[in-house]
Amino acid sequence: MTKNRIANWAMNNGALVGLIALCIALFIATPYFLTVANLLNVGIQAATVAILAFGMTFVIVTAGIDLSVGSVAALGAMVSAYMFSTAGLPGWLTLLIGLFVGALAGAICGMATAWGKIPSFIATLAMMSIARGITLVISQGSPIETAPTVNAFGGDVFGFPVPIIMMVIAGVICWFILERTVLGRSMYAIGGNLEAARLSGLPVRRIQIAVFALSGFFAAWAGMVMAGRLESAQPQAGTGYELDAIAAVVIGGASLSGGQGKATGTLVGAILLAVIRNGLNLLNVSSFWQQIVIGLVIALAVGFDVFRNKTAN
Repeated sequence: MTKNRIANWAMNNGALVGLIALCIALFIATPYFLTVANLLNVGIQAATVAILAFGMTFVIVTAGIDLSVGSVAALGAMVSAYMFSTAGLPGWLTLLIGLFVGALAGAICGMATAWGKIPSFIATLAMMSIARGITLVISQGSPIETAPTVNAFGGDVFGFPVPIIMMVIAGVICWFILERTVLGRSMYAIGGNLEAARLSGLPVRRIQIAVFALSGFFAAWAGMVMAGRLESAQPQAGTGYELDAIAAVVIGGASLSGGQGKATGTLVGAILLAVIRNGLNLLNVSSFWQQIVIGLVIALAVGFDVFRNKTAN
């Protein structure tokens, strides 16, 4: 009985088991891994992807996908920086405007999916290009200084990195929405069976729009963290980050077919990706090989998800 419980726990928490095993292996392989400075560095590296991934979790739980989060992150930060440097608005207001722009971009994707019946893959692929293009038009291809309020997102509080604090706050919000709200339960219902959710009286279209708006909001939030670390909004910031966000969610146990996913799993997935990259850097592994390793990890995570679903059925 105990063996079965352990096996079931390992099956349901494969990412956590993998993270623990990887940390043990890196501790043995290099003495620098478990230093405080390096662990904080891992947390900072994981923070941006984790915040993006928390927003992505909502979308994947509803059986959707959001390819625009990297570009929306750059757009939110760039609009905020432009409003501060050019329009001279107060820093706190530019921060709110940047977050609003992210939520608006997500809501537009949600409306295209819910009302226009455009597959989320196509709707967000279009937004990825549009958001990046607007970012380049605003910036003319050059970085723009961000407000001190935004810069604080990349700083320290009593020597502790703010990006890690932001990651924890975003994770708690994601967990609360998924586990403690009607909206969260509705997301699981839609991801499990869209037609059944509609027939049961759920406002499916409004929920889909809200889901993508949340994804856009979290993306802009991650963009503020990236900009805060550099004290400027970069036109090419977030390029390719949507793939890391999707990978973190899937590695964390979410199913691409919808109906499954949780904030804690997404957090573990994001940290696992950061630990892999950090460990390979400590071991002086080429960045080219690192991409191969990350790709293999994603393939294994998706394969594990398929195996788990077959076993459950």
